[in-house]
Amino acid sequence: MLLNSKIVNKGSKLANFRLLSVNGRLITKKDVLKTNGVVVAFICNHCPYVKDIIDRIVEDFRELEKLNVGSIAIMSNDVEHYPEDSYENMKEFSKLNKFKFHYLYDEEQKAAKRFGAVCTPDFFCFDNNQELFYRGRLDNLKYKSKEKKLRKKELLNAFKLKIDKNKTETEQHSSMGCSIKWKKTK
Repeated sequence: MLLNSKIVNKGSKLANFRLLSVNGRLITKKDVLKTNGVVVAFICNHCPYVKDIIDRIVEDFRELEKLNVGSIAIMSNDVEHYPEDSYENMKEFSKLNKFKFHYLYDEEQKAAKRFGAVCTPDFFCFDNNQELFYRGRLDNLKYKSKEKKLRKKELLNAFKLKIDKNKTETEQHSSMGCSIKWKKTK
């Protein structure tokens, strides 16, 4: 099911988490926070919207690293019903796409619920005070767009504006993607 992320109250604090990375380590927010903040992306392996932009996510996260911004991706889907998103497949997806950031497994789906994530991809940008200042899409390109020259790096530019001028981007567009695949409650 196609969903748009919800615009949320700016200023909410970065939630705590302790999740298993594809490198076998448990990662907390202390491990990923950098001087200028952190971006948290909710993604998965099977979503066509994630697959469409994964190269751009990797590119922008590398640029954020140069700006001293931490980056992580979290996978929260129900792997029983979506085995393509399994932990083993997360390792392969990470390797295939040359992730230089932690890809974390939210097996109990607690992180997705704490953040209020609804779709993949879904992005949350926190400043150096661990306060949310951007909740929107990665860029302006439409699904399966071939117009790479027209790309506006909205998430990256929002961080640059925050770092350089301590201003928050006022025009924020929802991210769009597949719904998070929630486990059925028993």
